[in-house]
Amino acid sequence: QVQLVESGGGLVQAGGSLRISCVASGRTFSSYIMGWFRQAPGKEREFVGGITWSSGSTSYVDSVKGRFTISRDNAKSTVYLQMNSLKPEDTAVYYCAASGRNGIAVHPQDYGYWGQGTQVTVSS
Repeated sequence: QVQLVESGGGLVQAGGSLRISCVASGRTFSSYIMGWFRQAPGKEREFVGGITWSSGSTSYVDSVKGRFTISRDNAKSTVYLQMNSLKPEDTAVYYCAASGRNGIAVHPQDYGYWGQGTQVTVSS
């Protein structure tokens, strides 16, 4: 089992920044892919980006490229999502997830472990 706990969400004005964290624990996850997803009210859960624990390679959805950055700290077993130049349309509950697949997957069904989510609200 892998346990994931997010923190760091909150309310921010448009143009501002937030960093959310995801601490992983449990079985060895060094070979896992870590993904960030978000879900706004009435919408499907959306892939935001992902990172491989081993190499640190990242991938992002087009709508956040250049604004969001995913990083990891292996020593702290923590993955971060740094969000800059936030827009009201970034408002959602953000989730981290872990996948044992080979390569960064973009579909929620490819991830077997999920955190509880953290709310990010961007005011205009």
